[in-house]
Amino acid sequence: MALSDRLLRRRQDEAERQSVFGEILDWMLMPLLLIWPLSVFLVQNVASGIADDPYDQSLAEDAMTVARLVSVANDKVRVNLHPQASSILRRDELDTFYYQVLGFGNELVAGDVVIGWPEPPLKIVPEQVLFRDGEIRDEKVRIAYLYLKPVAERPPLLVQVAETRNKRNALAGRILSGVTLPHFAVIPLAVLLVWIGLGRGIAPLNRLSDKIRRRLPTDLSPIPTAGVPEEVKPVIRAFNDMMGRLEQNLLAQQRFIGDAAHQMRTPLTGLKMQTELALTETDPDNLRILLQQIAESTDRAAHLISQLLLLARAEASHEKTHAIEQVDLEALARQVALDWSPQAMAKRIDLGFEGSGWPLPIEGNALLLRELIGNLIDNAVKYTQPGGRITVRARADERAVLEVEDDGPGIPEGERELVFERFHRILGNEAPGSGLGLAIVREIAELHRGRVALEPGPRGRGTLARAEFPRRRFTLANLMAQSPEKFQPTL
Repeated sequence: MALSDRLLRRRQDEAERQSVFGEILDWMLMPLLLIWPLSVFLVQNVASGIADDPYDQSLAEDAMTVARLVSVANDKVRVNLHPQASSILRRDELDTFYYQVLGFGNELVAGDVVIGWPEPPLKIVPEQVLFRDGEIRDEKVRIAYLYLKPVAERPPLLVQVAETRNKRNALAGRILSGVTLPHFAVIPLAVLLVWIGLGRGIAPLNRLSDKIRRRLPTDLSPIPTAGVPEEVKPVIRAFNDMMGRLEQNLLAQQRFIGDAAHQMRTPLTGLKMQTELALTETDPDNLRILLQQIAESTDRAAHLISQLLLLARAEASHEKTHAIEQVDLEALARQVALDWSPQAMAKRIDLGFEGSGWPLPIEGNALLLRELIGNLIDNAVKYTQPGGRITVRARADERAVLEVEDDGPGIPEGERELVFERFHRILGNEAPGSGLGLAIVREIAELHRGRVALEPGPRGRGTLARAEFPRRRFTLANLMAQSPEKFQPTL
């Protein structure tokens, strides 16, 4: 088996295995699983902020303590920090503490030189503690700093204290673990609850499926919507509508079979009687007459069967049965009119064609459209008296228009719609026929999204049959490709 065939079959199998339960479960759990890492990230940031608050306050107090020990005498900056007090500031089991005092010229007065200088603010507020993050000896630190203005005409002094983030990170980790660990229990519980909720939610669908499965094949009655979820009711209504159309089609087929059997009984009965008479006839001339009648009856029966099959085929037509293609309606009508010329000439009827000479494209099936045109011409030939005239016409309007005009006796206004019904015959009409021709015409027209109607002849007598179809618009390039001879230069 080819790789493309295996892939196609695999996609078809996957499409057949799709379920509403699985789709809803996927779309509910996927956002939950995506949001969970995001929530962990947000909790981590919040935990870091929470951990910074108390330690920042302590660090600010240390910065203020160092600032209080700064004094200026004789334009010289001193830090009155006893060595024991310095050792107390630096003593911590987890973190390393640094401090720094810079003089008027940013020279180091006391403390550690490793603390970097901050970016000065736009407006310096003396003794206002500020915070920033930094790095000392490849360790992340939190820095608190403030400016002192002991001498008005001199630049401010800078006091900084820094502390590594070990205690802060430990506290943030405890907060994060205390918040996120319950998530590992909540998510499986949420999945379980979603699973149970979806199972209970689609239970009405399972009951509906069982109810439909238990139905008899002949039961086409509507499915009741009581107890069906609101989201499924449109599907049930559409299904009921489809079942109603199916029931109508089945009833129409039953009526058609009954009418066909009734119509076939008449010629077959006649054939049987004529055959029985021929078997008892000994006169050769009478026998010839009976055989001729049998031949005519056989032709009528064959024509009736052909019409019945064509009508059934037109009713069952769809893209899989008949290929839809581009058809030039004018060229097709001209060809069918030419095919009917011998029958018209045999009856001394003038059969003509009028067209624009340009393609008249429509989407359809050429075989069925040929039958439609042939049935309209057949009716015109049957009901037109010898010496009469029939005109087949194709023209472009908002739609593609096909007309067959005759100068026969015409059709009474009250009968113009009835003649499209199957087996309907106008009283007093002696012309041979099955009463199916116009029914076939309407069926084929509707199949091509068209319409057909009968009107009185424009000259006051006869009948004008008009069929209209949706046009397919042509560009100049299409026209040149369709009829290149029309665009050849003239020498």
